[in-house]
Amino acid sequence: MESSNPTRLVELAQFLKTRRARISPEQAGLPHGGRRRTPGLRRGEVAQLSGVSVDWYTWLEQARNIQVSTPVLDSIARALQLDSNERNHLFMLALQQLPADLTPAENNISPTFQRFLDLQGSSPAYVTDQRLNIVAWNRAANLIYGNYEAMSTRERNTVWRTFTSPYVRQLLKENWETHARHRLAQFRTSYGKFAGDPWWMEIIEELNQASPEFRAWWPKHDVLNGPERKENQSSPDSRLTRI
Repeated sequence: MESSNPTRLVELAQFLKTRRARISPEQAGLPHGGRRRTPGLRRGEVAQLSGVSVDWYTWLEQARNIQVSTPVLDSIARALQLDSNERNHLFMLALQQLPADLTPAENNISPTFQRFLDLQGSSPAYVTDQRLNIVAWNRAANLIYGNYEAMSTRERNTVWRTFTSPYVRQLLKENWETHARHRLAQFRTSYGKFAGDPWWMEIIEELNQASPEFRAWWPKHDVLNGPERKENQSSPDSRLTRI
């Protein structure tokens, strides 16, 4: 723990106990396991769901001053099915700080903003979220980069598509490596805000397996928090487009 304040540790222990007591095994996707003396999950079941040892979780509920980490707290929050307010409270008690917003808010693009994209006419335009997922686009972007409506969420991730799509490599031709390194540096910068988050860890592992270039460049830790680059791209009808 960041601090050994006994009052805070006891508060954390009591908070965990109350949240554990309100969840049935069935709600957690576990077999009921016969008669129970007290309602809710057993400590061992929370430990199992959280990926920690029974002893460690027991010490946490006994208000012992043990080391905790953000990924473990997130695992406990998911196991106990905490809402956002409860999750924030858990982090404040355990680490005396709020967590990073590991689950991005819904990307609601207003009709006014979508009209702005559409008014760009023949210039491709799109919007990305913190994960570099494309969440809004215009018709020109669809024509040049591919049909976003038909893509999965993963395929609309600009880093995933850059490193795994043969179409993007063909589109960018000799500019592909410069673009890919630029995009990866943006991705690394965003990852710094959410290090350890399961979504990020999953896509990084999948990219490591899918792309030798990603596997070689990711350990370099290049970062970039700047504007998009201008670059030449070949449109589907083989004309060269400056973007």
